[in-house]
Amino acid sequence: MKAYNAYDNFLAVMDKAATTLGLAENDYVALRYPERELKVSCPVKMDDGSIKVFEGYRVQHSSVRGPCKGGIRYHEEVDDNEVKALAAWMSFKCAVANIPYGGAKGGIKVNPQELSLGELERLTRRFTSMIAPIIGPERDIPAPDVNTNAQIMGWIMDTYSVQKGFASPGVVTGKPLEIGGSKGRAEATGRGVMFATVMLLEKLDIDVKNCKIAVQGMGNVGSIAAKLLYDRGAKIVAVSDVSGGVYDENGLPFDEIYAHVSQRRLLSDYKNDNLKRISNKELLTCDCDVLVPAALQNQITTENAADIKAKYIIEGANGPVSVDADEILEKNGVIVVPDILANSGGVVVSYFEWVQNLQCFYWEEDHVNELLKNNITSSFNEVWELSKEYKTSMRLAAYMVALKRIVAVRNIRGICP
Repeated sequence: MKAYNAYDNFLAVMDKAATTLGLAENDYVALRYPERELKVSCPVKMDDGSIKVFEGYRVQHSSVRGPCKGGIRYHEEVDDNEVKALAAWMSFKCAVANIPYGGAKGGIKVNPQELSLGELERLTRRFTSMIAPIIGPERDIPAPDVNTNAQIMGWIMDTYSVQKGFASPGVVTGKPLEIGGSKGRAEATGRGVMFATVMLLEKLDIDVKNCKIAVQGMGNVGSIAAKLLYDRGAKIVAVSDVSGGVYDENGLPFDEIYAHVSQRRLLSDYKNDNLKRISNKELLTCDCDVLVPAALQNQITTENAADIKAKYIIEGANGPVSVDADEILEKNGVIVVPDILANSGGVVVSYFEWVQNLQCFYWEEDHVNELLKNNITSSFNEVWELSKEYKTSMRLAAYMVALKRIVAVRNIRGICP
């Protein structure tokens, strides 16, 4: 089987979207190449006195529509190809959401669970120092991603600020409230997934209370999305994390499970003999109406796409469905709400946080959530209508919306020099 290449995945869909729109190659050829790719080595003094060197990356895909924006992930499988793809998806995600950002992404090849808190802080500060020349509130604004959180953003903000000689809260988003974070930011991506799920069901005249939902990945995104859908009356029949999952066709005792994972405890440690233990792979093909893959990319491939029982897939993670799998799902009548629409809530509220930082004026959570809902609703409707007009999948329609916006700006700005 051909090895999965996340960036090739992006290019394949973008090329198809451009062809469908009838764009000339000159209109979008620059989007095939990231504007800037930085690879750094980060030597860190470990607690035992030894020196260990970690590889880090920051890729800026496009700054045509504004400063680059994108998270930083800490994961042992991080590589340059993955970060390139994630940066490109961010460019398109920001364009679909119609916020004035381009796309970027960063990462360090590390298993953060193997580091002490002190080692994690020293690694973060070293990485920040290495990428500091290309980031900033008007250039490139990092945010949390896989295995990073508000505290890590705080260290990044402090390191950058110390180097500049003044406090610069706008250099990152997803920070603690005490140093300029936004209310509602921590739940924003999961809340956006919930909004996208509810909107799809409303378009299809389906009551969320009659739906069985499975969520792969009970991290920040998956757990919040599942909780908010559960609160709306949905039946959560399966959830999983890195340690495996649990399933009950009649509905899980989700309040108990949510309380358990909220304490940063693995599902494998959750004791309930009435539930069926399943693997992450089994969760993807379990009996459900709505599947929310909210873990990592490349989870639904040609190997399991034909076995998917869900009628609707809401992509909480970035790139969880391969291009080849997309074709199988579409042929089988499965509707996929793509990542660049479904999980855009995080970057939308990151934009709100950045705006608040620049204005030094902060908003209440209800206001933030209402603005988020309005943005997701507008983006969803635009993608939905375009998919109907062109008779395409929602993924292709989302890429078409993004391409039209990016190309329009590129043509207005031109190429300098």
